[in-house]
Amino acid sequence: MSQGVWTPAELAGRLGVSVGTLANWRWRGEGPRYVKLGSGRSSRVRYRSEDVAAWEARHAAGGESAA
Repeated sequence: MSQGVWTPAELAGRLGVSVGTLANWRWRGEGPRYVKLGSGRSSRVRYRSEDVAAWEARHAAGGESAA
């Protein structure tokens, strides 16, 4: 990760999914928000760390811990 930005390969490793799964999620409108740098098919996709954290928080499994 560089300066709060994840590449698809980095994020796939973190989430334990394939880069193809991230691409499918983008196409279906699922998964973390992303940014496209450039235009057309050759544009680069990046994920901002705050968007990944927000998505993870929304998809957290399990109950709340007792304090």
